[in-house]
Amino acid sequence: MPNAVPYWRLSGFYFFYFAFVGGFAPYWSLYLRSIEFTALQIGLLMSLLQLMRIFAPAAWGFLADHTGKRVRIVQLAALLSVAAFAGVFFGKTFSWMFAVMALTSFFWGASLPLVEAITLSHLAAHASRYGRIRSWGSVGFIAAVVGIGYLLDRVAIAALPWMVTGLMLGIVFFARLVPDAPVSAHESDSLPVWSIVKRPEVASLLAACFLMAAAHGAYYTFYSIYLVDHGYSKSSVGWLWAVGVICEIGVFFGMPALLGRFGLVRILLASFAIAVVRFLIIGWAVEVTALLVLAQVMHAATFGAYHASAVSAVHRFFPGRHQAKGQALYSGLSFGAGGSAGGIFSGWAWGALGPSLTLTASAMAALAGLALIATRLRPEPAPAM
Repeated sequence: MPNAVPYWRLSGFYFFYFAFVGGFAPYWSLYLRSIEFTALQIGLLMSLLQLMRIFAPAAWGFLADHTGKRVRIVQLAALLSVAAFAGVFFGKTFSWMFAVMALTSFFWGASLPLVEAITLSHLAAHASRYGRIRSWGSVGFIAAVVGIGYLLDRVAIAALPWMVTGLMLGIVFFARLVPDAPVSAHESDSLPVWSIVKRPEVASLLAACFLMAAAHGAYYTFYSIYLVDHGYSKSSVGWLWAVGVICEIGVFFGMPALLGRFGLVRILLASFAIAVVRFLIIGWAVEVTALLVLAQVMHAATFGAYHASAVSAVHRFFPGRHQAKGQALYSGLSFGAGGSAGGIFSGWAWGALGPSLTLTASAMAALAGLALIATRLRPEPAPAM
């Protein structure tokens, strides 16, 4: 890692940012069910975290590139997100919870694309080493998902909002420590960002990322409910989530070697192909624990290798002062639009079609993304390391 990179300050932010995801994504649906929301209401509420990522990253990213105050915006977003989340302690109606989660999601979703751009700016020519910093987010996710899983086997689910609040305060703390990095000038700085987006390979990549996030919608919304309904304990649920992220860490550390050998496009192709198989296994073999563990191991490809490759590709496609905009567009169109579309669809399909067919639809979305990558992106020469 280059000496100038503030490794631990950036890693600390990723740790708590994804510890929040580990405490929230697997268990919040269980909390919502405990206060008697329907599957459709749960799907709508859980999709807000992704839905707001359509608008928030783009708005904050464009503001950051315009003002040059990326770190200030990260700090403000972190503080406002925890303030908004505090609303869960003051009401439990659907309309109230919708408003609280919408506000929380709008502010929470603003910071990560900016920190991604800051991290890659610090790494400069060593962008392939991004995974070594990002892996601490995976460590935070594991610590939260396993720890909270065990706690919820011993305490009431009503304690979950307090646990999540504590993790969000960690984000606020490390947001204060994240240092900005200079943005290198590029010849494309004077061009509108849409001139980059309209390039066929860029548009195809973003569309494929939309489909990959949509494919994960049912998984992130209903996986924990699905497992509990099939007799798994909450601690077992936590460990199954953790297995995937443990494998993800290994991929993050191995990304420089993988990129050097295979390149971005081949890694993306493999990630989408594995996603097709993974969601079919989850949908049709939930009672076979060994296969369910195998499906979680595949998370190393369907998120770890996929995300690291996608972030690196976006960083290449959107150089100079377009970096924050590029990461914001990637986050908004994939995790935002794709994640919310997948979550909302699964909220309907889970009851109307059943879990197996819903997850089969997830596999088909990944297959469509695979077709886009295969037909529109050319495998590039191995990058210089």
